[in-house]
Amino acid sequence: MTRTALVTGGASGLGAASAARLRSNGLHVYTLDLAPSADIVVDVRDEAAMNVALEGIGPIDVLVNSAGIVGPGRPLIETTNEQWREVFEVNVLGTLNAMRAVLPQMCERGWGRVVNIASMAGKDGNPNLSPYSASKAAVIALTKSVGKELATSGVLVNVIAPAVIATPINAATDPAALAHITSLIPMRRIGRPEEVAELVAWLCSDLVSFSTGAVYDISGGRATY
Repeated sequence: MTRTALVTGGASGLGAASAARLRSNGLHVYTLDLAPSADIVVDVRDEAAMNVALEGIGPIDVLVNSAGIVGPGRPLIETTNEQWREVFEVNVLGTLNAMRAVLPQMCERGWGRVVNIASMAGKDGNPNLSPYSASKAAVIALTKSVGKELATSGVLVNVIAPAVIATPINAATDPAALAHITSLIPMRRIGRPEEVAELVAWLCSDLVSFSTGAVYDISGGRATY
């Protein structure tokens, strides 16, 4: 049986790398993004549109939530509520919308894999990136909660916390903030998308059977807890 995967934010960066890696494992992969090159062009913030779009592709066995934005790179007191809402709507509600769309059928079939992409910023907090850091902390807590809720369902829900990875989203990050968070990596380099994609592929497979609600760091040694 060929399993079907949905990768949000799948047109570029970690999403594109994850989609390619899952295809190499034989999965039928749909990418969902705002970019025209995606298989499904939908805004993850639009729950109704996402549900309609997914109705036509059948059951989803694997969900990778990679859609996200960085938001403003400035001190907290210079940020606005509108900026905070935008970051949380994409990074948190977008993740939530995708999960609610696919989890019922996964639970009904008794098998599923959900991998959410958070960030080391969600564990450590990066200066001048408070909306992003807070949103990724929310994704981590969301994953832990849902992983516990579904622990006996056959559906495993885990989250990955990468350090800086060479992706378009980080290419647009404030250079000073990027330099600071890169300096925290003991390996003294940034990560590659394909390195994260290997971890994604493993978490989406049958090889993982006793891990849910867990946080997997891929940080070049930055993680300290």
